This record gives sequence, C-alpha cells and structure tokens, in this order.
Amino acid sequence: MIRTVLGSAVALAGAAVAVLSPFRDWYGGRLGRSYRVRDLFGDLTPDRPPLLMSLLLPFVLAAVLAVLGVLLRQRLLVALAGLVALGFTVLWMVRLGQAEGGLIIAGDGSGLGRGVAGAAGGGVLLLLGAVLMPGRRSIRRRRPPPYTAPGSAHPDTWPPTPEPGPAHITSLWPEPEPEPYTGPTSTDRRAARDGEEDTLSLPTVAPSEDRPRGDGTPHA
Repeated sequence: MIRTVLGSAVALAGAAVAVLSPFRDWYGGRLGRSYRVRDLFGDLTPDRPPLLMSLLLPFVLAAVLAVLGVLLRQRLLVALAGLVALGFTVLWMVRLGQAEGGLIIAGDGSGLGRGVAGAAGGGVLLLLGAVLMPGRRSIRRRRPPPYTAPGSAHPDTWPPTPEPGPAHITSLWPEPEPEPYTGPTSTDRRAARDGEEDTLSLPTVAPSEDRPRGDGTPHA
C-alpha cells in the first residue's frame, strides 16, 4: 500500500514537471513550446509553431500515459511515459547541438535553461515512480484439487470428498456386501427332503379305547 501511494505520487509529480517544462526557457531564452516537433526530425527553424504542434505535445502524451498507468496500476505505462519524456528531451539536445555546433551551460541564460532540466527531471521521476509502484496483480481463485481414487494401500476411504459428514474411515478390506437372494440352495433342499423322510418313517398309532384321553378318563 505504501509503495503504491509513493510510486503514484512520484509518477504524477514527474508528469506535472514534464508538462510544465515547455513553458520555461530551454536554450538562449527561447521557450520549449516555440520548437516544432517535426523540427526534431529535420532542421530547426526559428518559427513559432502552434501550441499543439510544439514540444508540448509529447510531454502531454507522456502525462496522459502516466495518469493511465497510475489509475490502472500498470508500471509499463508509467515507464513508457518516462521514456517518452526523456527520449524527446535527448533528441532535442542532439538536434540543437548539431545546429549550434555544441551546447553550453551559462548562468546568464544564454545556454541551457531550466526547461530542459525540468523535462529531464520529469522523465527521471516517471521512471522512478514506475520502479516504486508494485504493479497490478491478477487475482486467481484457487480451486480445490480434484479427488483422486484411493490406491491399493487404501482401497476403501469414505467419504471421498471433504464435505460435512462422518469422519474419514480407512479400511484395509472392502466393505462386505449382502448377497442377493436367489432362492433355496441345494443344502436347504436336502435338509427339507431329509425332514420329510423322517416324518414319513414314523409309525402311525391307531386310537385305542383303553388309552386315556387328555383329561385322564378312558374312552367309552
């Protein structure tokens, strides 16, 4: 959080300094906004261009990139803004040095002015802000790993998923399953047949008159 605030503040400060630099003296009392952008790729002319066609244009572009980078938390945009500011500053110095035969630094304002220092300093602050910013991290939801079937060491594990329920019970043997009923077996048939034979082999006793009844009195 601290790095985000600090990096954003440094980057925005660098963008502000870079945008204000064309309104200051760049060389020999001449403002930066009095140089054409296309003159940097050709011969420098003393003509004063419109504001949007001057050196203000690349620095405004760098400021827009910096603001977008801060809002989106994209370090690359902030770093690109710093490279744009530094690149056009160095390119202007190279073209002016070729036209003037060299660059001088004088305290009376006849050499490089504060505008060049502001443009270069703004680019450096933008790069420093990009380094300080932590950047935007993509948030990915961690999905639980899929359940894999137990191996031979644990053939029966229940429940298979970490859902609310009974505790995990691990058994070395599979659970016994009841066998489906398929009717009487051969053993049952043999036992029933043996029982019928025993019943049929019993002798039958005819009722006798001398045999007492259930109440103890003989038959009449």
